[in-house]
Amino acid sequence: MKTRRCEHCREHLGVRHAHNARFCSGRCRNAAYVERKRAADPLPVAMTRRRQWVRHTDRKVPLSVAGRRASLASSTDSSTWCTYKAADRSAVGAGLGFVLTGEDQLVCIDLDHALVDGELLPWAREIVEGLPATYVEVSPSGTGLHCWGYGCVGRGRKLRQGEKAVEVYDRGRYITVTRRPFEGAPSKLADLSKVIADLL
Repeated sequence: MKTRRCEHCREHLGVRHAHNARFCSGRCRNAAYVERKRAADPLPVAMTRRRQWVRHTDRKVPLSVAGRRASLASSTDSSTWCTYKAADRSAVGAGLGFVLTGEDQLVCIDLDHALVDGELLPWAREIVEGLPATYVEVSPSGTGLHCWGYGCVGRGRKLRQGEKAVEVYDRGRYITVTRRPFEGAPSKLADLSKVIADLL
């Protein structure tokens, strides 16, 4: 006789379980749900666990969902931010945004106009290949990349040189978030200090 097993812990399901039971307990059911949700969401936990989330309009104006109704958000007023869960559940605006505070050392390297017809331009390829294994995603326009990690910039920088267009921020800004990983980027954040130093 074929014995049934819990889909999470693989323990045998006994006679006390219903004939169509998939899990041995509520704890296993909840753990399996969390794992499935995490697998479907590419964002690093270091970002999703922080209360630094906003929504944004299609013109990238930050919106707050922290109050009873949507209003403008500010990258310097934490009362206008919310949890990832609240921002993710909200239908306000066109998408998600993450606020950089400088306090947690989270940083974003924004590569503007780096993709043409889905192909990474040589100047951007050089930067991306120099990154340690860290979360990188395609921007809302589909032509840029947001490279997330740890580092310190102080005042944000915009670097323009020929077709090379790079912005680096770690505070006082919010960055749009698409959850569209670039080339299988991992769901983790790495130290980008060396890359930032080379860029600046």
